[in-house]
Amino acid sequence: MFPRLASVLLAILLPGIAGPALAEGYLAQKPEALADLVLGLGDAGYGVSQKDYALNTGKAYRLKIKSTGQKPCPWEAPDFVNFIWLRKIEVNKVEIKASHVYEIEMEREGEAEVFFVPIRPGAYVWRCRGLEDKGMSGKFIVK
Repeated sequence: MFPRLASVLLAILLPGIAGPALAEGYLAQKPEALADLVLGLGDAGYGVSQKDYALNTGKAYRLKIKSTGQKPCPWEAPDFVNFIWLRKIEVNKVEIKASHVYEIEMEREGEAEVFFVPIRPGAYVWRCRGLEDKGMSGKFIVK
């Protein structure tokens, strides 16, 4: 009798103790393509195509980062990369599989595709290091 009572109590109490799962999505799904992030737009070369990206935890995404080559851009998102599962990065049909990346340096025209899953909610800044005051920055807003 006691084991059955204990099982019932655990079934009732455990969800409240463990808390609800906050991540949405399915990790094995095909990644959702985000709008390309194009760096170096405009006459001065300091424009970007998009500042902010709205994301959900537990959902797979693909972000193509492109450079026009007008300005060198050491692209980074230091806090964001600590709270994603990095699936891979593709550059020129080469897949790079790593657990972490701290910078993608775009010295001339080119592109890189980043495949990832956000794992923690928050607002995380991305930037071209040293060019933030010129407008080359934005945010990943993860719910």
